[in-house]
Amino acid sequence: MSNVGIVLISHSSKVVAGIKEIIQQVVHNVPLEIAGGTDDDEIGTSVEKINNAITQSYSEKGVLLFYDLGSARMNAELAIELCGYENIKVANAPLIEGAYVAAVESSIGKSLTEIEQSLQKLTKE
Repeated sequence: MSNVGIVLISHSSKVVAGIKEIIQQVVHNVPLEIAGGTDDDEIGTSVEKINNAITQSYSEKGVLLFYDLGSARMNAELAIELCGYENIKVANAPLIEGAYVAAVESSIGKSLTEIEQSLQKLTKE
């Protein structure tokens, strides 16, 4: 059984590495990749890094992308267009809390749609 993959996108490689570490304390069976910083490891985002993270985390159940700032969202959307995979979504949820909830729900086999519904409830609280 495959689980929904998760990609963490931030302008800082340290931010997403830390979030990944937090999530991996409780979740071990979810494809979880990071795309932080530019190609030169500066502050910013990289479509190529995001695309590689999508490829590494892709499963038949899909991939959910979480981001920190607006330009990261734009690059995430561009990476989705370029990668050629289906069933990939950008989450409209807080980066840390949203990714944590999504990872836990993915680990118990929930679908991409079910996880998105939980994230909607999270953002309404």
